Amino acid sequence: MKTLSICLPDEIAERLQKLAKATGKTNAHYVAEVICEYLEDLEDAYVAETRWRDLQEGRSSTVALEEIIDKFKLEDKN
Repeated sequence: MKTLSICLPDEIAERLQKLAKATGKTNAHYVAEVICEYLEDLEDAYVAETRWRDLQEGRSSTVALEEIIDKFKLEDKN
């Protein structure tokens, strides 16, 4: 496990400390949880942007929903 030092504004640090104390968890627990969730969002956005760029530049193509439903014998929920 790596150690990371960060500087937080006093207000945020106090809120974090109150939450940690109230829940019996550590500040580090909540900081790691928030970073993981945000990283997942950033990674998803990166993939979406890459796929969009590939589509725009002709390196990728789309498939109609109906084709997917037919190909995999799925039930249309619409």
